[in-house]
Amino acid sequence: MNVLETDRLILRWQTVDDAPFILTLLNDPSWLQFIGDRGVRTEEDARNYILNVSIDMYNRLGFGFFLTELKGGNVPIGICGLVKRETLEDVDIGYAFLPNYRGKGYAYEAASAVLSYGKETISLRRIVAITTEDNHASSKLLERLGLQLEGIVQLGSDPEKLKLFAINF
Repeated sequence: MNVLETDRLILRWQTVDDAPFILTLLNDPSWLQFIGDRGVRTEEDARNYILNVSIDMYNRLGFGFFLTELKGGNVPIGICGLVKRETLEDVDIGYAFLPNYRGKGYAYEAASAVLSYGKETISLRRIVAITTEDNHASSKLLERLGLQLEGIVQLGSDPEKLKLFAINF
Protein backbone atom coordinates (compact mmCIF):
# COMPACT_ATOMS: atom_id res chain seq x y z
CA MET A 1 0.00 0.00 0.00
CA ASN A 2 1.50 3.35 -1.04
CA VAL A 3 1.57 5.76 1.89
CA LEU A 4 3.53 8.78 0.67
CA GLU A 5 4.76 10.21 -2.59
CA THR A 6 7.41 12.88 -3.14
CA ASP A 7 8.90 14.35 -6.30
CA ARG A 8 11.23 11.38 -6.76
CA LEU A 9 10.06 8.72 -4.32
CA ILE A 10 7.24 6.42 -3.32
CA LEU A 11 7.06 5.24 0.29
CA ARG A 12 4.93 2.16 0.82
CA TRP A 13 4.26 -0.69 3.20
CA GLN A 14 6.73 -3.53 2.96
CA THR A 15 5.51 -6.92 1.75
CA VAL A 16 7.11 -10.35 1.93
CA ASP A 17 8.01 -9.88 -1.75
CA ASP A 18 10.54 -7.29 -0.56
CA ALA A 19 12.58 -9.97 1.22
CA PRO A 20 15.55 -9.94 -1.21
CA PHE A 21 15.91 -6.18 -0.82
CA ILE A 22 15.50 -6.25 2.98
CA LEU A 23 18.10 -9.04 3.19
CA THR A 24 20.57 -6.82 1.31
CA LEU A 25 19.76 -3.68 3.32
CA LEU A 26 19.97 -5.35 6.75
CA ASN A 27 23.38 -6.79 5.87
CA ASP A 28 24.83 -3.57 4.46
CA PRO A 29 28.01 -2.69 6.42
CA SER A 30 26.59 0.70 7.46
CA TRP A 31 23.39 -0.91 8.76
CA LEU A 32 25.45 -3.38 10.79
CA GLN A 33 27.72 -0.62 12.12
CA PHE A 34 25.15 2.04 12.98
CA ILE A 35 21.89 0.15 13.51
CA GLY A 36 22.91 -3.35 14.49
CA ASP A 37 22.85 -6.97 13.41
CA ARG A 38 19.29 -8.29 13.24
CA GLY A 39 20.44 -11.84 12.45
CA VAL A 40 18.78 -11.79 9.02
CA ARG A 41 20.90 -14.11 6.86
CA THR A 42 18.48 -15.65 4.35
CA GLU A 43 15.47 -14.55 2.33
CA GLU A 44 13.33 -16.62 4.70
CA ASP A 45 14.79 -14.66 7.63
CA ALA A 46 13.99 -11.45 5.75
CA ARG A 47 10.38 -12.56 5.11
CA ASN A 48 9.99 -13.34 8.82
CA TYR A 49 11.51 -9.98 9.73
CA ILE A 50 9.04 -8.18 7.44
CA LEU A 51 6.10 -10.14 8.90
CA ASN A 52 7.10 -9.94 12.56
CA VAL A 53 8.46 -6.40 12.63
CA SER A 54 7.19 -4.24 9.78
CA ILE A 55 3.78 -5.74 9.01
CA ASP A 56 3.09 -6.31 12.70
CA MET A 57 3.70 -2.61 13.39
CA TYR A 58 1.52 -1.54 10.45
CA ASN A 59 -1.29 -3.69 11.81
CA ARG A 60 -0.90 -2.49 15.41
CA LEU A 61 -0.17 1.21 14.87
CA GLY A 62 -0.90 2.04 11.23
CA PHE A 63 2.69 3.11 10.60
CA GLY A 64 6.20 1.68 10.56
CA PHE A 65 9.24 1.63 8.31
CA PHE A 66 8.11 2.21 4.74
CA LEU A 67 9.97 0.77 1.78
CA THR A 68 11.32 3.72 -0.19
CA GLU A 69 11.40 3.35 -3.97
CA LEU A 70 12.43 5.52 -6.87
CA LYS A 71 9.49 6.60 -9.00
CA GLY A 72 9.47 5.27 -12.52
CA GLY A 73 10.68 1.74 -12.13
CA ASN A 74 9.86 1.07 -8.49
CA VAL A 75 13.52 0.51 -7.63
CA PRO A 76 13.84 -0.03 -3.84
CA ILE A 77 16.57 2.17 -2.37
CA GLY A 78 15.95 2.10 1.38
CA ILE A 79 13.46 2.39 4.20
CA CYS A 80 12.16 5.41 6.04
CA GLY A 81 9.36 5.69 8.55
CA LEU A 82 8.12 5.95 12.07
CA VAL A 83 8.42 3.36 14.80
CA LYS A 84 7.24 3.06 18.39
CA ARG A 85 9.88 1.37 20.50
CA GLU A 86 9.05 0.07 23.97
CA THR A 87 12.23 1.72 25.23
CA LEU A 88 11.33 5.25 24.06
CA GLU A 89 8.42 7.37 25.25
CA ASP A 90 7.90 9.01 21.85
CA VAL A 91 7.53 7.76 18.28
CA ASP A 92 10.82 7.99 16.44
CA ILE A 93 11.83 8.45 12.84
CA GLY A 94 14.39 6.20 11.21
CA TYR A 95 15.87 5.62 7.80
CA ALA A 96 18.49 3.56 6.00
CA PHE A 97 19.50 3.61 2.35
CA LEU A 98 21.75 1.44 0.21
CA PRO A 99 25.19 2.93 -0.53
CA ASN A 100 24.42 3.85 -4.17
CA TYR A 101 21.57 6.09 -3.02
CA ARG A 102 23.30 7.99 -0.23
CA GLY A 103 24.39 11.59 -0.71
CA LYS A 104 21.70 12.28 -3.33
CA GLY A 105 19.09 13.88 -1.08
CA TYR A 106 16.79 10.84 -0.96
CA ALA A 107 16.99 10.43 2.82
CA TYR A 108 16.16 14.11 3.34
CA GLU A 109 13.28 13.93 0.86
CA ALA A 110 11.83 10.76 2.40
CA ALA A 111 12.33 11.86 6.02
CA SER A 112 10.78 15.29 5.36
CA ALA A 113 7.68 13.56 3.99
CA VAL A 114 7.57 11.18 6.96
CA LEU A 115 7.83 14.05 9.46
CA SER A 116 4.94 15.84 7.74
CA TYR A 117 2.96 12.59 7.74
CA GLY A 118 3.58 12.15 11.47
CA LYS A 119 2.49 15.69 12.23
CA GLU A 120 -0.44 16.05 9.83
CA THR A 121 -1.84 12.53 9.40
CA ILE A 122 -1.03 10.84 12.71
CA SER A 123 -1.30 14.09 14.72
CA LEU A 124 1.94 13.54 16.59
CA ARG A 125 3.09 16.52 18.62
CA ARG A 126 6.66 15.28 19.02
CA ILE A 127 8.94 12.96 17.04
CA VAL A 128 12.34 11.81 18.22
CA ALA A 129 15.29 10.09 16.58
CA ILE A 130 18.22 8.12 17.91
CA THR A 131 21.61 7.56 16.40
CA THR A 132 24.94 6.22 17.52
CA GLU A 133 27.41 8.81 18.73
CA ASP A 134 29.69 8.16 15.74
CA ASN A 135 27.01 8.35 13.02
CA HIS A 136 27.82 11.91 11.99
CA ALA A 137 25.98 11.78 8.65
CA SER A 138 22.72 10.80 10.34
CA SER A 139 23.15 13.46 13.04
CA LYS A 140 23.72 16.12 10.39
CA LEU A 141 20.61 15.03 8.48
CA LEU A 142 18.46 15.07 11.63
CA GLU A 143 19.58 18.61 12.39
CA ARG A 144 18.87 19.65 8.79
CA LEU A 145 15.35 18.21 9.21
CA GLY A 146 14.82 20.47 12.23
CA LEU A 147 15.40 17.99 15.05
CA GLN A 148 17.54 19.20 17.93
CA LEU A 149 19.95 17.21 20.04
CA GLU A 150 18.44 16.74 23.51
CA GLY A 151 21.08 14.52 25.04
CA ILE A 152 22.56 11.08 25.35
CA VAL A 153 20.40 8.06 26.27
CA GLN A 154 20.66 4.32 26.76
CA LEU A 155 17.75 2.11 25.70
CA GLY A 156 16.74 -0.63 28.08
CA SER A 157 19.68 -2.73 29.20
CA ASP A 158 21.75 -1.94 26.08
CA PRO A 159 25.04 -0.39 27.23
CA GLU A 160 25.48 1.64 24.01
CA LYS A 161 25.00 5.37 24.38
CA LEU A 162 22.85 7.03 21.71
CA LYS A 163 22.20 10.61 20.73
CA LEU A 164 18.55 11.59 21.20
CA PHE A 165 17.15 14.22 18.83
CA ALA A 166 13.62 15.65 18.91
CA ILE A 167 11.24 17.99 17.16
CA ASN A 168 8.09 19.39 18.71
CA PHE A 169 5.17 20.54 16.58
